[in-house]
Amino acid sequence: MLIGALLRVPAQAVHRRIIKELNAAGFKELRVPHMAVFRFPGPDGTRPTVLAERAGMSKQAMNQILRSLERLGYIARSDKPHDGRVRIVRLTKRGHAVYAKIHEILHDIEREWSAELGAERFRELKNLLLLVWESPLIR
Repeated sequence: MLIGALLRVPAQAVHRRIIKELNAAGFKELRVPHMAVFRFPGPDGTRPTVLAERAGMSKQAMNQILRSLERLGYIARSDKPHDGRVRIVRLTKRGHAVYAKIHEILHDIEREWSAELGAERFRELKNLLLLVWESPLIR
């Protein structure tokens, strides 16, 4: 199996798990496409164009997701302080609650994966992924 699938399939499983648990926690309207906004490092104070670049999607597609999240009360878009020509995304109180819950879910997933793989092997997996993250391989 090639590296693309080896990275993609677990990431998709993590996103589905996050959405399932967010829905169970009362954030029932969130869906997997919303993860494009809530992924690390989060949207707070970020321009929509930057969020689109991070997610690998068009600005139009990202703005559609942002409109949805704004309508649902998770984010607000406003002018950047001291530069009214630039729009930024801010998490609302509900958005901050979602982001905190995502971190909680991710910690649970890490504990489960560590138990499944063994603590040493899981630590090695994370260390290797961190090396890739910090390398020029992903730029």
